[in-house]
Amino acid sequence: MFVARGTQRRQQGARRTAPRAQGRARNQDDRGLIPQLARAVREVESAVERRSIAPSTRTKFQVIALLVREERARIKGDTELTEGRRGEELKRLDGIATILAQTAARDTTLFSLLAEDAVVTDAAKNLIREIKTAGGLEVLIEEEPEPEVVESVVTERRVVPQAVRARQLANPFLVPDFSAARRSRPRDSELARWELLGPLFRSFEQADGGAPACMALPAPGPVRLPEGLELMAHQSRLVAAAAAGHRTFLLADEPGLGKTAQALLAAQAANAYPLLVVVPNVVKTNWAREAERWTPRHPATVIHGDGDSIDGFADIIIVNYEVLDRHVGWLQDLRFRGMVVDEAHFIKNKTSQRSQHVLDVAESIRAHTARPLLMALTGTPLINDIDDFRAIWQFLGWIDEKKPLAALMDSLEETGLTPLDPGFFPNARRSVIELGIVRRRKVDVAADIPERRIADIPVELDGELGRSIREAEAELARRLVEKYESALATRREGAVVDGIDHDLVRRVAGWEREDSDSSTGENVFGLMRRIGQAKASLAADYTAQLARNVGKVVFFAKHVDVMDVAEQTFAKRGLKYSSIRGDQTPRVREKNIDAFVNDPDVAVVVCSLTAAGVGLNLQVASNVVLAELSWTAAEQTQAIDRVHRIGQGDPVTAWRVIAAQTVDTRIAELIDAKAGLAARALDGSDEDIVSSVDLQLEALVTMLTDALEAAGTS
Repeated sequence: MFVARGTQRRQQGARRTAPRAQGRARNQDDRGLIPQLARAVREVESAVERRSIAPSTRTKFQVIALLVREERARIKGDTELTEGRRGEELKRLDGIATILAQTAARDTTLFSLLAEDAVVTDAAKNLIREIKTAGGLEVLIEEEPEPEVVESVVTERRVVPQAVRARQLANPFLVPDFSAARRSRPRDSELARWELLGPLFRSFEQADGGAPACMALPAPGPVRLPEGLELMAHQSRLVAAAAAGHRTFLLADEPGLGKTAQALLAAQAANAYPLLVVVPNVVKTNWAREAERWTPRHPATVIHGDGDSIDGFADIIIVNYEVLDRHVGWLQDLRFRGMVVDEAHFIKNKTSQRSQHVLDVAESIRAHTARPLLMALTGTPLINDIDDFRAIWQFLGWIDEKKPLAALMDSLEETGLTPLDPGFFPNARRSVIELGIVRRRKVDVAADIPERRIADIPVELDGELGRSIREAEAELARRLVEKYESALATRREGAVVDGIDHDLVRRVAGWEREDSDSSTGENVFGLMRRIGQAKASLAADYTAQLARNVGKVVFFAKHVDVMDVAEQTFAKRGLKYSSIRGDQTPRVREKNIDAFVNDPDVAVVVCSLTAAGVGLNLQVASNVVLAELSWTAAEQTQAIDRVHRIGQGDPVTAWRVIAAQTVDTRIAELIDAKAGLAARALDGSDEDIVSSVDLQLEALVTMLTDALEAAGTS
C-alpha cells in the first residue's frame, strides 16, 4: 500500500501530488504530469515505428498507461477544477491514450502490458516515480509485501507457479543426463584458425541455382496417429528422421505445409518429454488444440500470466514469448528433453531480451539432457539479412557467438577445404543443411494445393488528402536532397564528384532513418501510414465488390484506423464481417475465426497484419486483399499463406492495393525484389537478391536517388 509522509490531507490524497505544485501546473500547459506523459508517449511511438523496442520501451508504455488511468481518475474527482478546465485536461489525456492505442496496434505484444494481471516491475515503479517527480508531483513511499519470486538478473519479475513446485518436489533426484554426450577434443587443424561464421552465412547467399535446400530425409515410416488423421508424405519423412535419431531441425517449410503437426509428432517419435514450446501469443491456444488433436496421449498446458492455472505435470508446456521473461528461471531447471520455437524468426535480434531468454533456456536443456530434440519452426527464417540465421543456428546448438560447434566443425573439416578454396562454399552450405535444415515448397510436395498469384491494383489518391500526401513526399525528398548536397559540399574540398555519389546517398538515407523520430518534417513511417489511411476506403470498396462476386475474402491492414474504416464501409454495404485484432482475448479471437469459417453469411474477415499473420487457417477463402504494404516480404507472405495452405482447393489471388505516383509503388517493388533473398538462400534459386538491408532504408535510398536524377545532379 502507499504510505504518505506529511499531513493528513496528503495521506488522504495518496494518489495525488503536492497541491501547490499541482496548482502551479494547472496554470501552465507546459508543466505538470500530462506534458511529461505526452513526451514519453511520443518516444514510445517513435521506437515502435522504428521497430527498436527495447525492454525499457515496453516498461515506458506500461507506465504511461498506468499514469494516464490514475491521472484521469484524479481529474474527474478534483472539485477545485472548473468544468472547462476538467474537459480540457481530459481531452489531453484522451490524445495520449489514442497514441497508446495506435502504438499497441502496431506491436500487439504491448497489449499484454495492459492486462489486469500484468506485472508492474521494479523498473516500472522507478519510472513512475521519475515521471511524477519531473512533473512537479510529490512521490509517496510504496510499501508492499515481499513477493515469492526467484532472483533475476534482469528488471522483469520472475515467478515459480505452485504446480511447478509440486512437480519439482515429486522428482527431487533429477540429475543431468550425459549418457550419450560426446567427448570434446582439442582442435589443431588449419580450419580451426579461420573465422568461419561469415563464410558460412555467405555460403547461403552465394548459392548456385539448383543447390540443395533440404537435408536427406528417410522414407516415410509408420506413425502412430489418432483415428481419422493422416499425414502427407513430406510430414511423415520428417517424423521418420526424428524416430531415426536426428535431433536438431530448422523446419523451414513454406507456410501452410503443417509444421505444427510435424513438430508434435517428431517429439512423440523422439520421446522428447517434457517438451517446451515457445510461441507467439496469438497462436498458443491453437498449439494446445493441435497437441490435443495430434498427440492426445501427451497432455499439454498453456502458461497464462504468472502460470497459476497450469498443469505442472503436463508433457507439453506452451509459453508465449511475451511472458517468457517471468518463467525463464524455472523453465531452465525443469529438465526438458525437447524444445520447439515457433515463428523462430522472432528471435533474430540477438540483443533483445526475448532472444536471450530463448537461447538461455536452450543452453540449459543441452547442459542437462543428452541430445535433446530442438526444433526451430518458421516459413520465413530470412527477413532482411542472411545474418538472420545466426540466432536460430545458435538456438539449435550448431554455432556459438564466435565459431561453429563440434558437429558442424567436424563436417567442415572432413571436406579438407578452407574459405580460400573455390569448393568451400557449396560444401559448407551442404554441411549446415545436413545438420537439420528442412525446406520444402508447396509446389514440390503438395501438388494438390493450387497456385497463387499476386495482382496489384493501382489506385489514384484524389482530392485534398492525395495532394497533401504528394506534397509531404516531395518535402521529404527535398529534405533528403538538402542533406545530400550539404554533405557533398563538406566532403568535396575542391574535388569534383561526377554524377551521383551512391555511397553518400546510402549514408544520407541512413541518417534520415535514424533521425526520423526527431525530425520536424514528414518521415517515411508517417508517410506510409497516411497513404494507408488514404487507401482504406478504396481497398474496402474493392473488397466488397470481390465478396459479392467470388465469395469470402480476407482483408489485411497494418493500422487499426484502416481496419476501422474498412469495417465501417462493409457495414454500410450491408456485408457481414468478423475481425481479428491484437487486443482481443483468445476466446473472442476464436469466436470470430469460427464465424468467418463456418457462417456462410460472414463475407469478410478484417485482419491485422501483425496479429493475424500467423497461426490462422482461413483456406475457406481464396482471395486476399492487402490494403497496406508491409515493411518485409516475409510478413506479406505470411498473410497470404493464411489462405494458401493445405486444404485449399481453389487458386489463390492476393490483391495488393497500391497508391499510384507515391512511395507506395517503390515499396512494392522493393518487397518483390527482397523476396529473392529467401529464394536463393533457402531454395537454391537463381533469383537475384537485393542488398541485405532493411526496406525503410532502401525506400529512402530510392527516393533520394530519384530526386537527384530528376534534378540532374552532377
